[in-house]
Amino acid sequence: MTVEAAEQSAPIADHGDGPTLFDRIPQPVSILGFGAAIVLLWYLVTASGIVSPLILPTPLQTLNQLITVGANLFTGGYVLSAMWITTQEVLWGFAIAVVVGILLGILVSETRFGERAVMPYLVALDTMPKIAFAPLFVAWFGFSIESKIALAVYVSLFPVIVGTAAGVRSADENSLMLFRTMGVSRLKTLIHLKIPAGLPQIFTGLKIASLSVMAGAITAEFLGGGKGVGELIRIAATQLDTARVFALIIYLSLLGVALFGFVTVLERYVVFWRNSDPGRE
Repeated sequence: MTVEAAEQSAPIADHGDGPTLFDRIPQPVSILGFGAAIVLLWYLVTASGIVSPLILPTPLQTLNQLITVGANLFTGGYVLSAMWITTQEVLWGFAIAVVVGILLGILVSETRFGERAVMPYLVALDTMPKIAFAPLFVAWFGFSIESKIALAVYVSLFPVIVGTAAGVRSADENSLMLFRTMGVSRLKTLIHLKIPAGLPQIFTGLKIASLSVMAGAITAEFLGGGKGVGELIRIAATQLDTARVFALIIYLSLLGVALFGFVTVLERYVVFWRNSDPGRE
């Protein structure tokens, strides 16, 4: 018997890859349970006195500040005004990063000039410490919302570029050959074949960008002032009001989750064929 025949006739070993006990737990229960475990650990650390309340507030202190900040937020107070400013910075930064990132990604993937001349500079810009550009953006755009948007764009741009470039290059070779045989122009091939084929990778880049754009906006608010939530966090931190800092961060995270969720839902509608792919089950 040959080695190939022996491999074909050998029974497939069961490595226990089936669902575990934790895998059978419904997702909402898993989320709530994991969150409860974190809060319990948090309570034990603060109650034991290992960490000072000035450094790590207790869960109850944070809950009180969540209620206080939430009341101000939902009654149209200054927290709502600050949240609206930060939301504008995040949304504008994300929108600009998406448009510019997709265009640069197409340039890099479709032209030798983009790949050989432009991409090295983009990589160099992405490897630089982004926070170091915040003072420059303030000097260029002032203390207004534009400097915060600029840093938000800079922080979230590269994932969109990489996702778009990788996606456009992932088009099926047989389909490309068919388009060439039919004499389809490069522009039409890009629009009707390469971009649709690359949508999964493009949306991966968009989701990564949606997670990082908030960091850019808040960092710019820390260093460049303004009236956003980042400024409220900075003021609370200087007053050692860590419970308020935690509360503001939690509300900011809700904004980030909402943006990520929007991109995820949009992906399900745009890249609809992935939902019906049996291999993803």
